[in-house]
Amino acid sequence: MEHQDNPYYSRTDRTKLNVSNEAWKKILPADLYAVAREAATERPFTGKYNDFDAIGDYYCAVCGNHLFRSTSKFASSCGWPSFFEADKEGVTYKRDSSHGMERIEVLCKRCDSHLGHVFNDGPPPTGTRYCMNSVSLDFEKD
Repeated sequence: MEHQDNPYYSRTDRTKLNVSNEAWKKILPADLYAVAREAATERPFTGKYNDFDAIGDYYCAVCGNHLFRSTSKFASSCGWPSFFEADKEGVTYKRDSSHGMERIEVLCKRCDSHLGHVFNDGPPPTGTRYCMNSVSLDFEKD
């Protein structure tokens, strides 16, 4: 994915960003903006990383922050790419009471973009399932 129009994108800088949604809207593709900045959700089984098993690292598609290692990805059959463990320096959490449900939203720790939700029905060793939107992720193969 190309990020030449995004001056905030970096795979090495972990400095917290404070960028307005107005500024993000000018530089992000519409589908990424809707999910990352407005907490939309891509349709199940449509994301590029749902049935994907290459070895490498997943980064925030908005800012480039490291989020997941492919060794924590598993086939959950829920329709979205799922991981049992996240980079502790990559993500943060927020209570989400929208849509009449109690969930835990997963956000990028660097840019506060919506990535998906985490549930307590994942496999060992963590028992967690990070259910992510493919559009919010960039992948770099080893």
